Amino acid sequence: MASQARELENRSKPWEARERWLEALKLLPAESSQAEWVRDHVQQLALAARPAPQPGSTHKWARKLGPLAPLAIALSKAKVLLAIFKLNFLLSLAAFIGVYWALYGPKFGIGFVVLILLHEMGHFIDVKRRGLPAEMPVFLPGLGAYVRWQALGVSRETRAAVSLAGPLTGLLAAAACALVWWHTGNGIWAALARASAWLNVLNLIPVWVLDGGQAALAMDKQERVWLLTSCVALWLLLGQNVFCLVALGAGYRIFTKDLPPQPSRATTAYFISVLAGLGLVMWLLTGHAALGSR
Repeated sequence: MASQARELENRSKPWEARERWLEALKLLPAESSQAEWVRDHVQQLALAARPAPQPGSTHKWARKLGPLAPLAIALSKAKVLLAIFKLNFLLSLAAFIGVYWALYGPKFGIGFVVLILLHEMGHFIDVKRRGLPAEMPVFLPGLGAYVRWQALGVSRETRAAVSLAGPLTGLLAAAACALVWWHTGNGIWAALARASAWLNVLNLIPVWVLDGGQAALAMDKQERVWLLTSCVALWLLLGQNVFCLVALGAGYRIFTKDLPPQPSRATTAYFISVLAGLGLVMWLLTGHAALGSR
């Protein structure tokens, strides 16, 4: 019912969506957080809904534009395009590019922003493919970026999968940059690959609102011990000190009381696999010896 209601909302049918939410509300415990959210959402839909246009009034406003009327009507129907290129997304992305361009120059600055954009789109695409509402990324210059999505009623395992989708995309992007460097010998690609891999590992520290912190919510105490052990092993084998920070975060989460009702071995395997892949990319590009050999 929730999926059908969201689909109706996406098709700009708020009244039909409201009816589906009300049907779902009857099946929920009255005091549950989900029921409270549905009641609030139903009120918002009622406020946002507009009366249906009167016959003959459709696009009457466009007649005043003369020969530009067809173009104006076409633009008014381009809801998908306008939804994708929201103003806050474009402005924040432009500011983000400006900051890193000024700090690192155009080549590395733009490349670095593109890699962060790909990371965030990994989250966005994973949310959308599950039929959940999500907004395009918003960038905070000098701090990072985030994707806002509706996680109410979603299992911890699903939240973990969405959180790990960004670092997985970051791993694929870093590997692609490393491959381009291998074929061209251009050091800028090696720098982008290593920077992306390092930043994604840092984001997997299992604390606070970082991706690793959200993924750890689906892991029980034993799985967090496995994560800690794996991070120590990667630190010793690959010599990448950033894994020490991930290990410290995993050690801290062993003693927190936010354990899930059911463990998720799939999340643990996913988490460790992404970490290992990112560590391998950094190890392959460590120092200038490898760069000098090309």
